[in-house]
Amino acid sequence: MSPEEPSRQYPPLTPVTSPWMNEVVKDHSLLRDLFEQYGSPINLHHLKPFADNYKLYQEVLEKHNLHYTIFFARKANRCKAFAKEADRLGFGVDTASYRELKQCLDLGCSPDKLICTAAVKTERLVRLALNNDVLMVLDNVDECQLVNRLAGKLGKKTQVGIRISGFDYRGDKLYSRFGFDIEDVIPFITSSLGKENQLNNLRFDGFHFHLDGYSIEQRGAALRQTIELAEELQNHGISTSFIDMGGGLLTNYLSDKAEWNTFWDELKKAVRGERPPITFGNNGLGYKMINSRLHGSPQVYPYFNKTAKADFLDKVLSFSNDSSETVASLMRDRDIELRMEPGRSLLDQTGMTVARVAHRKKDARGDWLIGLEMNRSQLSSSSADFLLDPIFIPRQSRGTEKEPTPVYFTGAYCLEQDIILKRKIVLPRLPQIGDTIAFVNTAGYMMHFYETESHLLQKTTNLFAHSELPLRFKRDEN
Repeated sequence: MSPEEPSRQYPPLTPVTSPWMNEVVKDHSLLRDLFEQYGSPINLHHLKPFADNYKLYQEVLEKHNLHYTIFFARKANRCKAFAKEADRLGFGVDTASYRELKQCLDLGCSPDKLICTAAVKTERLVRLALNNDVLMVLDNVDECQLVNRLAGKLGKKTQVGIRISGFDYRGDKLYSRFGFDIEDVIPFITSSLGKENQLNNLRFDGFHFHLDGYSIEQRGAALRQTIELAEELQNHGISTSFIDMGGGLLTNYLSDKAEWNTFWDELKKAVRGERPPITFGNNGLGYKMINSRLHGSPQVYPYFNKTAKADFLDKVLSFSNDSSETVASLMRDRDIELRMEPGRSLLDQTGMTVARVAHRKKDARGDWLIGLEMNRSQLSSSSADFLLDPIFIPRQSRGTEKEPTPVYFTGAYCLEQDIILKRKIVLPRLPQIGDTIAFVNTAGYMMHFYETESHLLQKTTNLFAHSELPLRFKRDEN
């Protein structure tokens, strides 16, 4: 097999990388020292891209002359350093559990820059939010009754946000398990909230919604329909101070659109049996054959995006539907604050995960399996796979034959399905024990969202850069 053949057979997906990441992969002594001190795997972070991403959003929002608040969705990464940095930079943090909120308060984050959007709100969480005057976004009648009862016990009248769903999009109702249906929410607010009503300790402050997927048009349509709800409430003498559009602002991970398209073309050929598999077990990542025909769609994050982050937000705010008025102008004219809760996109380029090679073996299919000192929960999200090429960092750059080798990466859990990446990756040579594999841009949802401690394996150590060149790292406060 010639050196070019593996790359043609197994199409690459080249990631976008930051200068600090490129410095890390070149500094072999740094990686050796970090592994000796902390073991494997390690999550490495840098805060500068976090601030840069925030500034990009600021510029768009200020271009549209909007009142706004950006909240960092902390569920995307558990490290305290990001919450501290958000507070230092003057923006907010979206919390989704008691511990997330408690940690932010203990770190000194300003309560008026915190929001609680937890899908399930326990009595302990509600008391913590009430005692610190942290705005809660309420999802259902039971939550409203709980908050109202506890606010009464504490002698408080509390401002709340109301989560909504069920937006109309091209004649269909967008489903979400979260929130009040938009057809029912106005009667609920006008007849239940406020001093003359049953929920007399709650004061309506604004609307919140969560949309699955990444459609610009759906977000624009949802904002317009929410503005219409605000106008209807105004007719009842109830003001809407904010509309919170949640998160889901696209991030671009890959440098080449052609590579992205080629991968999907080749994957579909493999699933149809027209070429050798390019994923473990010929996993279709959402595609499958039924009655000799290909069915399905990609069940992965759209890792290549031409319109991402600030450009994505700009297009949402410029959405005009059938009128000449944009979403931004409608909100500006009504003096409604726009709020948003990005997580992944604020974390773009802020983190990478490095792991050591533990062993190499060939399986019964003749595939090389490279065992890493990590498990798949330490690089896992709701996406069916993480579609970025990792970076191979050999301990020795000389004296080893360079023959491109397709491999799969396997993890430390005693499970057949502990495959770190489902895609077959072509490395410049067969790795040696102790070599390093670096997975880049993993800070958003990949590091912590599904991480477990099965087998009593320790969770990944989280480190943050505390100096520029030469880069040096220290532990997060977790």
